[in-house]
Amino acid sequence: MEAVDPTVFRLAIFVLAIFVGYYVVWSVTPALHTPLMAVTNAISSVIIVGALLAAAAHGASGAPDAGSVWISKGAGAIAAAFAAVNIFGGFLVTQRMLAMYKKKDKAK
Repeated sequence: MEAVDPTVFRLAIFVLAIFVGYYVVWSVTPALHTPLMAVTNAISSVIIVGALLAAAAHGASGAPDAGSVWISKGAGAIAAAFAAVNIFGGFLVTQRMLAMYKKKDKAK
């Protein structure tokens, strides 16, 4: 019996995660959106820490493949930028949603 190629296995998990994520996100009621956005912002802050570690990567001394260090640095920088945009946008959306629940002052 042959084993499944790890690349195919990981791709299948990725595709399943896309479908599960899609159905989970679109079935959330609007009342739960703000708390979930706060959790997403917290997760993105953890992603930024990992992205900064990847962007600051140093190759092992005497490593033959120095090009992979630059790939790691580039991927880390891109991940940090995307996570920063996600955090900033999440806070803006959360602030806007919370403003919807404030009482409006009646002008006299």
